[in-house]
Amino acid sequence: MLTTVLRGLVAASLAALPLTVSSPAHAAETLPLAEAVTRLPVDTESRDGYNRDAFRHWNTGDDPADGCSTRNEVLIAEVVEPPTVGPRCRLTGGSWWSYYDQVWVTSASGLDIDHMVPLAESWDSGASAWTPERREAYANDQGAAASLVGVTARSNRSKADQDPSTWLPPAAEVHCRYVAEWVATKLRWSLTADEAEVVALEETAAGCPDQSVTYEPAA
Repeated sequence: MLTTVLRGLVAASLAALPLTVSSPAHAAETLPLAEAVTRLPVDTESRDGYNRDAFRHWNTGDDPADGCSTRNEVLIAEVVEPPTVGPRCRLTGGSWWSYYDQVWVTSASGLDIDHMVPLAESWDSGASAWTPERREAYANDQGAAASLVGVTARSNRSKADQDPSTWLPPAAEVHCRYVAEWVATKLRWSLTADEAEVVALEETAAGCPDQSVTYEPAA
């Protein structure tokens, strides 16, 4: 009888425990822009071996069942006035705000999806050592709103693969936001920054005392 009771108590206690123990999630962190810049590891850059094809994009996006590529999923997520989504995720109509140059765009074909930290820059900053799968995840990252940005083709191509030491958006009023999103992306993916880049980030941050950076480390 005693054995039966003990077995019942043990069973009850086990039933109260979670069946699985989940690993702790990567917690998002928010800190002032100037402090966030100091979190960037400083290192020299090397473009040796870089090939854009090392970053597979655009893939089938976060929802392969919707028939949209990452590019179109980003456009749908960032749209101001929704487009009509046709067969094969063809987008007709809609309007978007290109924050780099403060321009309205009324055709999806007039937009580029900018990698906040360009693929070549990410290669220079640590992605050269990643697996192909991690580079693909980076190139299609929709886990943070700042990673991929719909902007005018003109502004994206003006930026090309430059970091903030040589390029900032033409609209000066968005420099604080842009630099914060740049830093957030580098911190999210544990990418380094070179000395000239850090100096430029620090100079911009000095004029943005109220700007914060929020990032969550990529899995």
